[in-house]
This record gives sequence, structure tokens and C-alpha cells, in this order.
Amino acid sequence: MAILDIVLYPASVLHKKADPVDTITDDIRRLIADMTETMYATPTGVGLAAPQVGHSKRMTVIDVSEKAERKNKKGLLQMINPRLLSATGEVEYEEGCLSLPGLGVVMQRKADVVCTYQDPQGREQTITATGFLAIAIQHEIDHLDGKLIIDGLSDLKKDMYLQKLKKALRDNARKAI
Repeated sequence: MAILDIVLYPASVLHKKADPVDTITDDIRRLIADMTETMYATPTGVGLAAPQVGHSKRMTVIDVSEKAERKNKKGLLQMINPRLLSATGEVEYEEGCLSLPGLGVVMQRKADVVCTYQDPQGREQTITATGFLAIAIQHEIDHLDGKLIIDGLSDLKKDMYLQKLKKALRDNARKAI
């Protein structure tokens, strides 16, 4: 398994609707395993969608369990072709994103969702989620639809964030020299 590079805003793959996975092959299983390791390797990641690692595929991994519990991966969801069947209630939550480091945006989400997906073995699964897990599922499906938490911000706020991100990347590059 490998740790993959996370694609940063404004990369075009993040704005494109991801392609469905027609056949679950060994390459697809390898990609989802690498995505899992990449998510766990980040200090704040609770979810990661394939476009965030440069692959326009409808795949995501999620684990919202507490840090100590994440080691055994019991809370891990590896979702291929996830699709919301229903969503009810309302909740506001400040979300972050691995592709938008340092940005937090208060989002309106559904409080409860029912989602269907295939697991890496190709079996159909259905999950009913509430709270933080429901938010994470919606966030990752948004990624698969080419939507980002920054999309609802004004052009001025987007430009300010982009300038801040570029400066941080330049500063980090200087530190590495």
C-alpha cells in the first residue's frame, strides 16, 4: 500500500463529476486501499474521495471514529459508487477539507442519511447514518459530484483563500530547501 499525494484546490479533477466504477478490479481494490492508508496518514482526515488523489472515480473512504479506535479500522467505510437514497433533518457544521487546507466553512447538511454503495468485494451495502457520519458521507459524495465546500463562498473570499494557500505552499517550499 502507498500514501498518495492529495490534490489541492483549484485542481480541475476536484471540479469534475467522477466516473462510476463499472467493474471492481484488483486495481480498484488497490486504489481504495491506498486511499485508506492516505486518509489515516493525515492528522485531520476523516474522509477521502478518489478525486482528491487525482482519480476521477466514484470511490471514497471514511472513518469518523475516535483517534484511538482508528488503529483497528473498525469504523472504516470503503464505498464504491455511493448514492444517497434519502436525507432528512437539518444540521449546520463547520467542515474542513484535505484539498482545502486551513479553510473551514459552515455548511448546511442533512442530519440523517441512507446511503447505498458497493464494498471492495462488490457486495451491495446500505448504511443509515446520523450526526458526524452523515455529514462526512455527504461531504465525500459532494467531492464525487465535483462540489467543494469553497463553492458557496464569494469570489473575493475564494481569491483570498487561494492567495493564502499559495503563500503557505511557497513558505513550506522555502522551509524544505
